[in-house]
Amino acid sequence: MTGAPALPELTALTITVAVAGVFLICFMRGAFGGGFAIIGILLLSTVMDPVTAGGLLAPLLVVIDLFALRYYKPSTWSKPDLVLLLPGLVVGIGLGYLLFRFLDHRAISIVMAVITLAFVGLWFAGGGKVRSRARSSPKAVGAGFASGITTMVAHSGGPPLAMYLLPLGLTKEVYAGTTSLFFTVGNATKALPWLLLARPAGSEWVLMVICVAAVPAGVGLGWRFQGRLDQHQLYRACYGLLVVVGVKLLWDGVAGYLN
Repeated sequence: MTGAPALPELTALTITVAVAGVFLICFMRGAFGGGFAIIGILLLSTVMDPVTAGGLLAPLLVVIDLFALRYYKPSTWSKPDLVLLLPGLVVGIGLGYLLFRFLDHRAISIVMAVITLAFVGLWFAGGGKVRSRARSSPKAVGAGFASGITTMVAHSGGPPLAMYLLPLGLTKEVYAGTTSLFFTVGNATKALPWLLLARPAGSEWVLMVICVAAVPAGVGLGWRFQGRLDQHQLYRACYGLLVVVGVKLLWDGVAGYLN
């Protein structure tokens, strides 16, 4: 990362796009528990650079998490899985912060994209069924660690976690609740490192305050949407979102080498 990112101008377009991007992230958070912030960044990246977007989102994600906890209570958390996942998450975020300036983000994006798309491809090839697989401590630790690195580097920690949780066949409420708490811990852990890396100032803080207005409605509508989906619909939606994330990561990585 070279130089300080340019501050976004507070134009009507910037404000509208930023609020829409944050609303989309909130909706995903309410509906699926989190992990798909990169989809909202698709919008944010049209009016600001990725590092600025990361700094803008770091404190906003913590605010979003506080609202999400109103809906995803402890009864929806798979505590045995969280015990295995969270230590790796924290370590991964720490490593991601230490190596942020030296990591080849393009290569990481491409590798994660290929793994994500292959995972979804195998699921579709198997008939798109929800199967129950026994939990695995090594896989859980590895998923938490990989998610920590990718959420720190690109706000895209969803795929590694989903690759571990989806095959477990958890109920939709427990899947979303476990994902929600996982990213609540992750977002709180990475907020300060991201603020140190991006150093938001001036217009960014104003834009954050404006975007907070989108949080309650976005999370609430997402949670209501999740309630309308049955188990299979939720899982299909999650796999479909993984395709979107995988394609976005692949595009970012390849485009980075071409530019």
